[in-house]
Amino acid sequence: MRSLARCTRGDPMHDHRRLGRELELFDTDPLIGAGLPYWLPDGAAVRHALEEYIRDAERRAGYRHVYSPVLGKRELYEISGHWSHYSDDMFPPMDVGGEQVVLRPSLCPHHAVIYRSRGRSYRELPLRMAELGGMYRSEPSGVLGGLTRVRAIQLNDAHIFCTLDQVAEEARAALEMIARAYRALGIGAARYRLSLPGAGGKYVAAPEMWRRSVALLTDVLDGSGLAYEAVEGEAAFYGPKIDVQVVDPAGRESTLSTVQIDFHQPERFDLHYMGADGAKHRPVMIHRSIIGSVERAVAHLIEEHGGAFPAWLAPVQLVVLPIAATELPNAQAFARRCLELGLRVEIAEPERGTLGARIRESRLVPYQAVIGAKEAANDHIALRLRDGRRITPQPAEDVLARVGALVDAHVSELWDEAAV
Repeated sequence: MRSLARCTRGDPMHDHRRLGRELELFDTDPLIGAGLPYWLPDGAAVRHALEEYIRDAERRAGYRHVYSPVLGKRELYEISGHWSHYSDDMFPPMDVGGEQVVLRPSLCPHHAVIYRSRGRSYRELPLRMAELGGMYRSEPSGVLGGLTRVRAIQLNDAHIFCTLDQVAEEARAALEMIARAYRALGIGAARYRLSLPGAGGKYVAAPEMWRRSVALLTDVLDGSGLAYEAVEGEAAFYGPKIDVQVVDPAGRESTLSTVQIDFHQPERFDLHYMGADGAKHRPVMIHRSIIGSVERAVAHLIEEHGGAFPAWLAPVQLVVLPIAATELPNAQAFARRCLELGLRVEIAEPERGTLGARIRESRLVPYQAVIGAKEAANDHIALRLRDGRRITPQPAEDVLARVGALVDAHVSELWDEAAV
């Protein structure tokens, strides 16, 4: 547990770079390089919980997970269009065995290749393919900062291969997944943006393709009843997108989640499925990210919550506080029961200070389990919540059941008063 001055949600001083180091979540080192942060144990716990949540949500929504390499031949990105439209943001090729290999700037070309690895039928569609995978962007040194702009990115990515008739429903479902994730994370969308192409040669030259994809996304937004604004110059080079914008406590806006429609790469990779009519048809490719990059998501969560994460996401979910050394064996036994339930737990021993000092030290931990002589004798727990509430001493088994249920439910509330 890390001592920190009292935090208030929305405090503009919640710079994630400062808090990330004070809370020992992540750090950087010149020897590793700029834009290449490493994760410390508490930060890794937050990241792991976030990744587990996303994978589980995707499984429940019918996604199948894959793994693909972070390297690819230059030819792969020439086919996808990244080399001609995005090479300024890519690292230079490496010569390996007479072939040019590059660190990937995106996962979509790999997923397109996985799709075409065998013949597909209309009965398989929509085919939802997801991956939490690494990718690399050659970001200029001047824009790098903390976790928000990095060169090594872990992306929550997915691609849905579907028929034209299925596009609207799949895009709407993706927006609903994003809304559910934001509720679980205790954050909110500042606005929705329909990102359109702009002037210049940054975008694929295919006017009809752009017209169709913009119309589809516009219908999705209108049908969802979401207020949005259309902004030119913010589309991906291959298609328009819905960007879900968030704002940090200092008022800075960034894109966290996206839903994109792509007619370009299915054509470039010559993707097909066999239709009910026995003929070949080309699928539509929907790019969808629920939380975007893990790095940017955690940066926003640090700043939004000031380190006081929702209980399911907290690096330490419960701290056990024996009042005196005589209660230490009971505290250790209770901590073992927490671990068996999968809770992240620590013991703040009496030698670390007075009970009040230890409570203040662990103020960011969602649950504080106090064990005095009376509680130890009756196998009870006097529970304190991070928000200052004190729960009447209850049997340890009941406390574990209540806390475990709230953590498993991925809610922001610390206590279910209705269950009292």
